[in-house]
Amino acid sequence: MGKKSYQNYGKTFRKPKRPFEKERLDSEMKIIGEYGLKNKREVWRVNYALAKIRTAARTLLTLDEKSEQRMFQGEALLRRMVRLGLLLESEKKLDYVLGLTTAKIMERRLQTKVFKLGLAKSIHHARVLIRQRHIRVGKQICDI
Repeated sequence: MGKKSYQNYGKTFRKPKRPFEKERLDSEMKIIGEYGLKNKREVWRVNYALAKIRTAARTLLTLDEKSEQRMFQGEALLRRMVRLGLLLESEKKLDYVLGLTTAKIMERRLQTKVFKLGLAKSIHHARVLIRQRHIRVGKQICDI
């Protein structure tokens, strides 16, 4: 029998298989600079979440269109993507889920929104404002 896990959580990121691949390192540094991230783990976390979403969509696409599992789970996945703001109401198809990119998720981060709205002078300043509890969403102060 397998070892029983008592952890109350799962993985949040996955390290790359090849640690020193030049193209990947360059693209990660570009993303970190563009979105003002703290470290590579934040990039890996988004990539891992995106990979899980796309894997779920791919497995659902292999099922028959009238399949009960595809209808229910597919609808739930699309509803979640619309709620997160990754897809528009008009894009409620599994094919659009496969077209999601890292940039689309990064654009939805609070830090990016604060900078794009002009509340902060730079993307790094936006991170500091959020951390120092100057930003609120609705009536909720955010400091994530």
